[in-house]
Amino acid sequence: MGRRHHGRVDRARVDRGDATATGVLRGSLYNAYRDKETLFLRVYEDYAKHFLVEAAQALAHPIIDQALRDFFDFTITSMIKGLPTRGCLTTKTAIDIKADGNRIRAALRDLLDNMERLLHERLSTDDARPRLVIPPAEAARVLITMTRGIVVMERVYQDPERLRATAASLIDAVLTPTA
Repeated sequence: MGRRHHGRVDRARVDRGDATATGVLRGSLYNAYRDKETLFLRVYEDYAKHFLVEAAQALAHPIIDQALRDFFDFTITSMIKGLPTRGCLTTKTAIDIKADGNRIRAALRDLLDNMERLLHERLSTDDARPRLVIPPAEAARVLITMTRGIVVMERVYQDPERLRATAASLIDAVLTPTA
């Protein structure tokens, strides 16, 4: 759906190669949706569903430290896949001035809110809550904000180990040490 150019999805058009690869003519694809924004939102909805399932799996570890490390490892691994690395569709879309519509912002907020909800649920468990230095809702918001910052740092440094070390430092700052 749109071309990938240096890790960025160009939502401006579907090219002939995309249409040929799918067996669907470009005009037919556009006719199936009202407009390009609707087409993008449909694709993004599928992306968000899969992302949330994988994020929930990453948070499933019974030890909260490892669950959070797995979560950040999942988010980092997700954005460094491919050559060039694909980055983060949500953050790229959020800063793309061509994607400045209310429906797109609502879809981005929905994914981030759902990620925050997953973290809040995990941080509110009996094993995690006593280890937090701030309330679960605040910790979840800080951790989600950090995922957006990691995207920017990945673009600048392209150093996954640096990203993982930064995430580990944040986890250590949010959780009290084990006895």
